[in-house]
Amino acid sequence: MKTSTIILILTMVFGFSFAQAQETKPKASPPDSSKVTTDDGVKIAINYSSPSLKGRKLGVDLAEIGKVWRTGANEATTVEFDKNVLINGQKLPAGKYSLYSIPGETQTTMILNKTWKQWGTQYDEKADALRVVVDNEENGDNVERLKITADKGGKIHLVWGNYGLSMNVKADK
Repeated sequence: MKTSTIILILTMVFGFSFAQAQETKPKASPPDSSKVTTDDGVKIAINYSSPSLKGRKLGVDLAEIGKVWRTGANEATTVEFDKNVLINGQKLPAGKYSLYSIPGETQTTMILNKTWKQWGTQYDEKADALRVVVDNEENGDNVERLKITADKGGKIHLVWGNYGLSMNVKADK
C-alpha cells in the first residue's frame, strides 16, 4: 500500500512540474491588445498575436510586398468598434473585423474583413468590409516585436522594425 501511495505522489509531483514548465515557456508570438475609448466616444478593441523580427527582413521574409498579410500571427488580428465609424473618411458599420494588409513600397492597403473568428491565414477577399490605402511611415526605432495601438484621438497605429502606418477612426455621426 505504501509503495503505491508513494508512486501516486511522485507521479502527481512530476506531472505538476511538467505542466508548470509548459506554462512558463514564452510563446513565439505572444498575445497583445489595445483598448481605448476615443475622444468622440468610440470604443476600439484590438487583439492580436505579436511576432518578432528575429533577424528577418520586413517586406522580404515577413509581410511580403504586394501579398496579403494577416497583420499579426496565429489567429486573425481583430479590431472591434462599438459604433459606426469613419476610417480615413470611409464608412464602416459597428462590429468586429479581422485585420489584414497588403504592404507596398510607399503605401499599404489595410483591410477590415467581416470574418474575424478564424486562423490568420484563412483570408477570403469576398468578405472584405473595407479597404483603406495609407502611407507608410518611417519609424526611427527598430521595433523587434509588432505593436498595434489605438489612442484617444482615434488613431490606430502599427509599428514594426523601422516601419509604421496609421489609420484615423472617427465616430460616424
